[in-house]
Amino acid sequence: MKRRVAVVEDNQRLRRQLLQILSQFEDIECVGNYGSGEEALEQIPHKNPEVVLMDIKLPKMSGIECVHELKKIMPLVQIIIVTVYEDSECIFDAIKAGANGYLIKSGPPERLIEGIRDIASGGSPMSGHIARKVVGYFRTLGPATGKAKPLAPREEQVLTLLASGYLYKEIGAKLGLSVETVRTYVKNACTKMHVRSRIEAVAKYCGKH
Repeated sequence: MKRRVAVVEDNQRLRRQLLQILSQFEDIECVGNYGSGEEALEQIPHKNPEVVLMDIKLPKMSGIECVHELKKIMPLVQIIIVTVYEDSECIFDAIKAGANGYLIKSGPPERLIEGIRDIASGGSPMSGHIARKVVGYFRTLGPATGKAKPLAPREEQVLTLLASGYLYKEIGAKLGLSVETVRTYVKNACTKMHVRSRIEAVAKYCGKH
C-alpha cells in the first residue's frame, strides 16, 4: 500500500528536490505540493494524505501556524516538520502546534523516507539531537498527573531507544521485534504513564532515569 504524502515548501528548488526524492520510492505517492500555508490549508483536506512534510519558514502564514490549523481540520494527519531550524523555540512551538515529527533538511534522503514510513506506522521521527532537546524540554514541565504503573522491561527498552532518535523500524531490528509490536509497547507505555503522546511518554520516562 502506498503512503500518500503532501509537501509544503515555498522554495521551488527545494520542493522539486523533495518531489524527486519521493518519486524514487514505489511505496510513496505524492498527492500534492504547495508553496504556501494558505494554499496547503485549502487543498490538502481534499487530497487526504496520510503524511504532510511541512517547512517552517513560509510566506505570510508560517509552517507552525499551518500545522495548528491543519490539525483542526484533519486531526489524524501525521505532520513532519522538515526544516533547517534547530533552535529549541521552533522545535517546541511545532510540537505544541501538533507536529508529529521533526527532521533537519541537511539529513540524508534515506532518513526522510524512513521517517515517512515510520510516522505512518505510528512513530515520531526526529533527528537524534532534536529528540534529546525535546526530552529536556518536557523534563522542565514536571510530572504528569496520575500515578504511573510500572513499565515492562521491553517498554523501557523501546522508550530509551526512541529518546535516542531511533525509528520504529530501527528499534524493531535492534530488539528483534516487528514494527507492530514496537507500536504496541509504546501504546501500552502511554496508557500506563497517563500521557497523551509518544513524545510525552519518552520525556516522562527519561525524566525519571
